[in-house]
Amino acid sequence: MSDQSKADVARRNFLLTAGIALAATGTTVSAQLSVQPPVPPSGPKKKLGMLLFDGFELLDVFGPLEMFGMLKDRVEIVMIADKAGPVRSGAGPQTIADHGFADAPKLDIVMIPGGLGTRREVNNPDFLAAVRTLAQDTPQVATICTGSGLLAKTGLIDGVKATSNKMAWAWATAQGAKVAWIPHARWVEDGKFISSSGISAGTDMALGLIAKLYGKDMARWVANRTEYRWQEDASDDPFARLNGLPGEAQALPRHPRGSGDPFGATQAWEC
Repeated sequence: MSDQSKADVARRNFLLTAGIALAATGTTVSAQLSVQPPVPPSGPKKKLGMLLFDGFELLDVFGPLEMFGMLKDRVEIVMIADKAGPVRSGAGPQTIADHGFADAPKLDIVMIPGGLGTRREVNNPDFLAAVRTLAQDTPQVATICTGSGLLAKTGLIDGVKATSNKMAWAWATAQGAKVAWIPHARWVEDGKFISSSGISAGTDMALGLIAKLYGKDMARWVANRTEYRWQEDASDDPFARLNGLPGEAQALPRHPRGSGDPFGATQAWEC
């Protein structure tokens, strides 16, 4: 008998033995997670617009979009920038904006990411005016990481609870002295505004928003479909303590514009 024939016989015997063992225990091999969402679609699709600018953080954009992308039958995603065309991320790869501000469609949800490009855009009056108009006209507004600093600079969330990246906390909070900044939170919801802490927190926030719009069963189904371990507790924020920020019961320090950033040494890794 050839070596190949011996190998074939050994493989067949292994499969036969495995099959007998499964039959003896009554075990069947089958998919446990349905490929169909637990909530049937109803009503028109929602249009989600993700804002882009040079220097955006990749995971800020594509983490949340991967979650909403699982809901293809009820959500349409578009990319919006100053003008249509390629936009370079802070990490290098480019993404194509479908629309510029001037021809942006009417949205149901707008998301504003962070990234080192926020440091430039907070000093761009035309960009800020366009962001303000877009956010004013959209029923649900979400920010990821230092995207909350961008939105704060427009004045639109004065008096609104919000959070941001904890390593960039001093910079982000300096963009809006009248915002009710919450230092100890994975994400924060206040009316139509929802904001997340740094980078990966945007994915947890996106699932929180899916839970709000479509129910928690839907959010958990999306998390399971993407093999993502969702942090469901919006108040669970170990990174606040890690970066020396106070808990909810402590006073929130002020960081006036132009003051020193206690986390400046790590700025190259902030979003």
